[in-house]
Amino acid sequence: MTVRLTLMSPATSHALKEVRFDDDGPLDPAGVARAKAAAGSLAPATAAYTSPSPRCRGTAHALGLSGAEPLDALAACDMGRWRGRTLDSVASAEAEAVALWLGDPTAAPHGGESLREVRDRVAAWLDTLGERAAGHVAAVVEPDVIRAALVHALSAPDEAFWRLDVRPLTATRLSGRSGRWNLQSGHDLTP
Repeated sequence: MTVRLTLMSPATSHALKEVRFDDDGPLDPAGVARAKAAAGSLAPATAAYTSPSPRCRGTAHALGLSGAEPLDALAACDMGRWRGRTLDSVASAEAEAVALWLGDPTAAPHGGESLREVRDRVAAWLDTLGERAAGHVAAVVEPDVIRAALVHALSAPDEAFWRLDVRPLTATRLSGRSGRWNLQSGHDLTP
């Protein structure tokens, strides 16, 4: 069954502004205001989902998707011991580990999840979405979930993950079904 999927990235949080691996902090006030301003721009959805993080759930609520179902399949990459730390501090302390993580999609030197594991988890959700929902589906998810979905949907190599830039509070649209997806990317959610 054909699905029209809108993947929305969360509004800004303090962790995002500090280039810090997310620590489950809330949205910042400016992020909440931008999400509320964008609420009227969304097409009605037959189903809505969210990453379980506070910033994704908060963005969904501000966008008027308060009934969005949080799914573990849409969780951000588990960053293990790097969680809550800035990329600069991790790179200073563990330069080789960061290089390994950036260069090998199967590596998880932080003790959490590899990017390949994230891709596989998100791919399984994406490939079975048509079995659970039809029509327009909205999902407020972490940027790495959007990247993983796009790499899978486009049958791109894992290395393409780092080549995809996902700005805060933007929409990426996929339409299709398992095995065949079309991309329409980069829609700003603010009026």
